[in-house]
Amino acid sequence: MQRMSGLIRAASVAACLALAAGTASAQEPKSIKIGYAISKTGPNAGGANITQIPNYQMWVKEVNDKGGLMLKSIGKRVPIEVIEYDDRSNSEEAVRAVERLVTQDKVDLLFPPWGTGLNLAVGPVFNKYGYPQLAFSAVTDRAPELAKRWPNSFWFLGTSQMYVGALADLLAKQQKVGKINANVAMISIADGFGIDLSKAAREALPKAGMKLVYDKSYPIGTQDLSPLIAEAQRSGADTFVAFSYPPDTVALTDQAKVASFSPKVMFLGVGVGFPLYPGKFGANTEGVMSLGGLSKDNAGTAEYRKKHNAMHGRDPDYWGSQVGYASLQMLQQAVERVGKIDRPAIIKELQTGTFDTVLGKIKLEGNMPKDAFWVLGQWQNGFYTGVAPQRPGVAELIVPKPAWKP
Repeated sequence: MQRMSGLIRAASVAACLALAAGTASAQEPKSIKIGYAISKTGPNAGGANITQIPNYQMWVKEVNDKGGLMLKSIGKRVPIEVIEYDDRSNSEEAVRAVERLVTQDKVDLLFPPWGTGLNLAVGPVFNKYGYPQLAFSAVTDRAPELAKRWPNSFWFLGTSQMYVGALADLLAKQQKVGKINANVAMISIADGFGIDLSKAAREALPKAGMKLVYDKSYPIGTQDLSPLIAEAQRSGADTFVAFSYPPDTVALTDQAKVASFSPKVMFLGVGVGFPLYPGKFGANTEGVMSLGGLSKDNAGTAEYRKKHNAMHGRDPDYWGSQVGYASLQMLQQAVERVGKIDRPAIIKELQTGTFDTVLGKIKLEGNMPKDAFWVLGQWQNGFYTGVAPQRPGVAELIVPKPAWKP
């Protein structure tokens, strides 16, 4: 009888252990779901397909090639599963898609959309559900305020004042040495990016001793910008500034060439650092300025660009691409340090940790990187090089911009 009782107890223990093992196995995730709404169509598609989608694809492939993200809580790597939607370059569509990713698809993590306007639109949804928002294609002076209101949001490209202040300082120096006059002609796209940067410019340029003699905005999707170019040309300004999106940036360059409008300083918006820009304009890129820039001697970004080219058959851009990839590296390190998909803990690690990235070591301050990348760049001898801020490795600004070649 005692032997029988012992056997029953042993069987019960074995059953309990088997049940516990089965329960633990059931709790182990088969995949980590990452979702995003991105502009595959519409006016934002050009930027999304250069700066964000290739980075998402490359990072996911690299992580999955290693077996997935390492979760210390279960002692194994878990592969990434991607769920994506087209937001059609529409803020309402982006909000609906993000809501669906969270409430229906039950994703573990979210990636951000492309552009300032869409990141601002989906910000409340990311915050409502407590997902880290790694905004790396958004520039806004509201970033410090938003980081406090939405502590889950991280604004990797910083503020408009950061860029415009650097531009105003560069222009003032050129004006003081007599290379340009004090007049500036400015146009801007009537979307979050253009609105924010042009507002900052209206404050920064006069403070630096520059005079804004022409200031016009244009609707998103505008293709014929020649009337604005003609008015800027008649303004007598040596400096032309356009806070534009990629399609407008290309159109402005084409139409400026046709009009023989070659200002001494030509600063255009998003797209100047895209591979399509030198591919289309060749030697005529020389001297054109924009946001971002690279250092020739940065081994991390050089290796990143090599890998990007090998996978996608083209270069990344010279601004948001490497910043965006760095943000994904930071997310990976934060998840693996936490050891599980614990979003509050991941957010806390992003806020406080120091991370190794293609840009070097990054530690965020107020949910933004400080001095992690070049703010302004210029095409010089076929390379888009950093010209601000003033720190080791900075290139001397070329003024005047060379005249257009036939």
